[in-house]
Amino acid sequence: MYFCPSCSNLLLIGQAETGQNQFVCQTCPYVCKIDKPITSRTSYKRKVVDDVLGGSAAWENVDSTKARCPKCEHNRAYFMMLQIRSADEPMSIFYKCVSCAEQWREG
Repeated sequence: MYFCPSCSNLLLIGQAETGQNQFVCQTCPYVCKIDKPITSRTSYKRKVVDDVLGGSAAWENVDSTKARCPKCEHNRAYFMMLQIRSADEPMSIFYKCVSCAEQWREG
């Protein structure tokens, strides 16, 4: 995106009578001829996302139960129940595999 240096509005691409592409401002008479290819690339850093369930500290004092892991098929998992929807909806059960630490949700 390019903006007009005079009025700061977004520039549009149009064609001159000669067939050459140009940037044109719709608000003021600013015109800029495009005589070479224009490319730009912006790389953004990924935002570090916190664990929704509270990180590893949330799993320290939880109980384990018999549940089959969808990743490694181990039959034991830690679990915790959280109310993530409205009060009239049932609680959601979150599991974490004892063997491979895979996390999944039920309900």
